[in-house]
Amino acid sequence: MPARLFDRQEVLRLVEQDMAQLVEVLPRASYEQAHLPGAVHIGLRELDEEAPRQLDTRRPVIVYCADQLCDLSPRAAARLRQLGFSRVYDYMPGKADWLAAGMPTEGQAVSAPLAGDVADRNVPLSTVDQPLDDALDMLDETGHRFAVVVDDEEVIVGLLYHEDAAAGSEGRVGDAMRPGPTTVRADAPLAALLERMTRADVAAVPVTDPEGRLLGLLEREHLEQAVARLPETAEG
Repeated sequence: MPARLFDRQEVLRLVEQDMAQLVEVLPRASYEQAHLPGAVHIGLRELDEEAPRQLDTRRPVIVYCADQLCDLSPRAAARLRQLGFSRVYDYMPGKADWLAAGMPTEGQAVSAPLAGDVADRNVPLSTVDQPLDDALDMLDETGHRFAVVVDDEEVIVGLLYHEDAAAGSEGRVGDAMRPGPTTVRADAPLAALLERMTRADVAAVPVTDPEGRLLGLLEREHLEQAVARLPETAEG
């Protein structure tokens, strides 16, 4: 049975260290829009003819499709085993997981910036147990209006606004933070995201990976500037 991969970092390791070959089995139009770096396109019905021609049976092969509910990659992995490929992996979370984590891609869509591309990666971090006056000093020193409150694994648990920290300077960050903030994926289109933030009157949103870990922070005023610079064909 082909091995299942759930960790995108393991995909990277296999490609970089074991020279694994990446194969996307989604329709060609999806592949041409965006695909994992170095991946080749082989449709499910083309495997018998194209796999022996394009792939090396001596090297590992990683196949992927849209997401964990898509059955194309497990079917492709099973067929590759029958065709003589001994080290076959199915990247189960697929391209949706890769894009949502802001990982590098190739394809036609690369030129259009997404949420993960414009998010501030140097946002101040805080914890629920940090004294509020320390967090306030950090915000003042960095000039930021927000700190992202995270746990030990940098999973987001809240947002701390400068005005909230200033109003409750005697307590802890957990007492003043705004819990459960709305987050967005790294592959969110900018114009649509700005429309949502404006409609909901949201000043900032954290950008997270699929595990809820922080990738960066998007403030609405900065997003407005990024959208204003977009060519008309890239908006939305």
